[in-house]
Amino acid sequence: MRVLGIDPGSETTGWGVVEGDARRYGLVNYGVVRAPARERFAARLLKISDGIEDVLRKYAPDVCAIEEAFYAVNVKTALKLGQVRGVALLAAERAGLEIHEYSPRLIKQTVVGYGAAEKHQVQEMVRVLLALKRVPEPHDAADALAIAICHLHHAKFAQLTKETPPARAKLESLLAENPRRRVPRS
Repeated sequence: MRVLGIDPGSETTGWGVVEGDARRYGLVNYGVVRAPARERFAARLLKISDGIEDVLRKYAPDVCAIEEAFYAVNVKTALKLGQVRGVALLAAERAGLEIHEYSPRLIKQTVVGYGAAEKHQVQEMVRVLLALKRVPEPHDAADALAIAICHLHHAKFAQLTKETPPARAKLESLLAENPRRRVPRS
């Protein structure tokens, strides 16, 4: 499975592509889409959208994993981040990808083992898990790789919860073939 992880940001949106499964995975590539603060916000959103669409065309991921919105003290910042997430979600949906969202705490818990890990701890664990010589920089790209790794670890569980267990499917089949008249309890 090839996963595109996206760490949305209004100035720097990180992306990372990882391929494999929960037991064995490797780096495909990573980077950032920069949208300078001096540009109009709508122009920055367009730049982010174009950048993500380029990544989607170039690396053809199977799935997109993105960080969920978090609560920010500054409402304006939270709204802008939400708009950037919307652009990223739209690009992934337009590409026909399955989209999964993960909270920052779950991502850190999965990758570092501690839900309140610091940026440098996430970067170092991403370096270790992907067997890289240096920590991925900037931290936005490392966060995007962490999101992709998080998805690989949780994808199997998500798939299992979607599927009907064989025993349940067989029971439902038998009940459909031989419906019993149920007597109401008094």
